[in-house]
Amino acid sequence: MSRIEWTETTWNPTTGCDRVSPGCDRCYALTMAGRLKAIGSAKYQTDGSTRTSGPGFGLAVHPDTLTAPLHWTAPRLVFVNSMSDLFHAHVPTEFIARVWAVMAATPRHTYQVLTKRHARMRSVLTSERFMVGFYAAYRAYAGDDLFPPSWPAPNVWVGVSAENQKWADIRLPALARTPAVVRFVSAEPLVGPLRLHRGHGHCPTHDFRGGHCSGPCPNLVTPDWVIIGGESGPGARPLDLEWARVLRDQAHAAGAKVFIKQLGAAWAREAGVGGKGTDPDSWPDDLNVRRMPTPRQS
Repeated sequence: MSRIEWTETTWNPTTGCDRVSPGCDRCYALTMAGRLKAIGSAKYQTDGSTRTSGPGFGLAVHPDTLTAPLHWTAPRLVFVNSMSDLFHAHVPTEFIARVWAVMAATPRHTYQVLTKRHARMRSVLTSERFMVGFYAAYRAYAGDDLFPPSWPAPNVWVGVSAENQKWADIRLPALARTPAVVRFVSAEPLVGPLRLHRGHGHCPTHDFRGGHCSGPCPNLVTPDWVIIGGESGPGARPLDLEWARVLRDQAHAAGAKVFIKQLGAAWAREAGVGGKGTDPDSWPDDLNVRRMPTPRQS
């Protein structure tokens, strides 16, 4: 089980990462990795750069964890790499292909892959090198009877983090050009205003190419769902509730599902409710009634 509200379990075929943007400044995984290293956890004995990472948080690949989902019989909603980024530069393309093959070979599960390495995600998932490795690994995991697999894998969601408008403008176009059946955006921690679509008139700046819409913007594809959340922990940056409202309303207007995870520690302290602001009953009514359950693959 997972304590992350928008998933059911986590799977970490890699661990460790490096900070790349302001959304990483108070990374929960970095802090947790240091604690796990201190108690002797085998997966967290690789140290990262003191400038961008930390003790126990150096990038490490774990082949022994790779096939775990093959043995899970009951369907699960799985967040891939809660303690890492699958598209980190130090993760070999061949290993990413094997991860994808495991996911494709277990269609009973639904996988959520979230990255801040938008460019590498798009590049890898559209490369011949990846596809050759993916097909070879899939045949090994699923057997000849299930070959060839569907592409893109219908049970794999791909998403990017976007903590403010600057990073939305950088990462969303790459997400739009990444092969996927379901795309999502994680605006957590949301540390500044963010609009999914900033164009004038009917057609937005972010052109999610895929041909899923008709009308004045035939190439527009809106993300299927959006996660919104404030920051937690000491020194948490505040979430302006108007940022959450604007993003929520725009996502709903475009037909995307929304999951508001938390309003953040700064809001919780100001509201006198403590914690990370995760209890919807303590939220302003207009945010509470718009909180939606985690969307599930049909």
